[in-house]
Amino acid sequence: MAITPEEVAETLSMVSQQNLDLRTITMGISLHACADERMERMCTKVYDRVTTTAEHLVEVAGDLEREYGIPIANRRVSVTPIAQIAAACRDQDLTPLARTLDRAAETLGIDFLGGFSALVQKGMGDADRRLIASIPEALATTERVCSSVNVASTRAGINMDAVLLMARTIMETARATTERDCCGAAKLVVFANMVEDSPFMAGATHGSGEADAVVNVGVSGPGVMAAALRELPASASLMDVAEKIKETAFKITRAGELMSRQASARLGVEKGIVDLSLAPTPAAGDSVAEILEIIGVGRTGGPGTTCALALLNDAVKKGGVMASSSVGGLSGAFIPVSEDAGMIRATEEGALSLEKLEAMTSVCSVGLDMVAVPGDTTTETIAGLIADEMAIGVINAKTTAVRVIPAIGHAVGDTLVFGGLLGTAPVMPINRFAGDVLAHRGGRFPAPLNSLKN
Repeated sequence: MAITPEEVAETLSMVSQQNLDLRTITMGISLHACADERMERMCTKVYDRVTTTAEHLVEVAGDLEREYGIPIANRRVSVTPIAQIAAACRDQDLTPLARTLDRAAETLGIDFLGGFSALVQKGMGDADRRLIASIPEALATTERVCSSVNVASTRAGINMDAVLLMARTIMETARATTERDCCGAAKLVVFANMVEDSPFMAGATHGSGEADAVVNVGVSGPGVMAAALRELPASASLMDVAEKIKETAFKITRAGELMSRQASARLGVEKGIVDLSLAPTPAAGDSVAEILEIIGVGRTGGPGTTCALALLNDAVKKGGVMASSSVGGLSGAFIPVSEDAGMIRATEEGALSLEKLEAMTSVCSVGLDMVAVPGDTTTETIAGLIADEMAIGVINAKTTAVRVIPAIGHAVGDTLVFGGLLGTAPVMPINRFAGDVLAHRGGRFPAPLNSLKN
């Protein structure tokens, strides 16, 4: 379907009046050819591969911004999960690979690089264990590298040994960056049903089913959506609300489709997906929580919030899927606490609790995202939090995730300040009754009956 001049004009109006931007252009790069038994040689291959393949990413993004007038907030790279190539070597410490990726990101001038990752939903290999053990030091000594570990899937169930290991890893990562408000944990996410093509951090990786290099685009537009919904009277039915969301999501996604086509053509790599997620920022007017309140919830977190979010998420998908030749990634609505001014306000006012957030994750695009909890939270409690979220993903056959920040040295009511896109995280109270048994039982939570699709 051709992009019309009228669509371009309408998009420019969204940019100038409603904070529309393209949240990210992310180039996915395969590193399989970089595997080597010698760490030093592998690091050289990785650096050369990333910097050569993405050499013009920032330049092309800048050109597209100027030519089409649509801001591009972030330029990013995702790579093959590092545990997969690290299997070729025997080094216990894999932080040199993380530092190599960080150096490559700095050379390219990109914002974040994702892929210091492992997939362990059914079991852990030696390289997976070495990568997970390296995460705290890797994230403490790099600026742009992000890490993710998939511990569950609908087809495999939940690797409960990995859940406990990741709870410990999150705590260690927070402690390793205590002097920077535990920011290392803000770059680490634990997944169920992790996708291969997400352009959003911290969970972006370049899946093994992808081409050697692709361009994936993440759109956003909470401000555009909020402005569109304000046009409706309070008497409008939820059917009218859903139709307005679908119509607006289509328009937002068309902007992403245009930029995706142009970026892939100019970079000479395959066009990947358009992720049509509504991704908030701390900026005023760029909040998913605000959209939920325009739909009619008194304050995000109050009764009716999960219903409003389910409507929003579903309608965004329905509207956006018709606007792109290839919708993928996560696609829907994100609810990261620290990155959404409305979520922060709702938390500070006591309207939004961790338990309500968990309920909301059953109908949103990801999960418990950018949530700060007291620094004295036990490892077993973190493991239970992860296990609950993984269960939601596994049973409902959807992607869920946990990006939780233990605020070492801080208590409920304190605030962590990360700055930039990561925003500000109020420390939330957490249920202290996890106990000491469940997290240590280990083994595997069996795959549910609905995994038998063949």
